[in-house]
Amino acid sequence: MLWIVGFFVLLVALMIPILAIVLDAPALRHFFEARRQAEPGKLEELSQKISLLEDQVDDLGRAVEALKEENQFLHQLLENPSRTNPPRLPPPAP
Repeated sequence: MLWIVGFFVLLVALMIPILAIVLDAPALRHFFEARRQAEPGKLEELSQKISLLEDQVDDLGRAVEALKEENQFLHQLLENPSRTNPPRLPPPAP
C-alpha cells in the first residue's frame, strides 16, 4: 500500500514541471491570448475576408475554365489546321 502512495507522489512531482513546460509553450500562450482577445468586430471582419476570398476563388475557377477552353481550341487548331476554314473576307469594293 505504501508503494502506491509513493507512486502517486512521484507522479504528481513529475507532472508539475511537465505541465509548467507545456503551459508555458509559445504556441499555447498565443492560443490563449487570441481566445482572450477575440472581439465580435474581429469575427465580422474575418467573415467578410472569408467571403471576399471565396468570391476570388470562384473568379479564379472561372478564369481557369476559360483558359482550359482556349487551350483546347489552340491544341485542336495546331493539330489540324486544314480542318478549320477561316472566314474569307469579301474582295474590296472598287
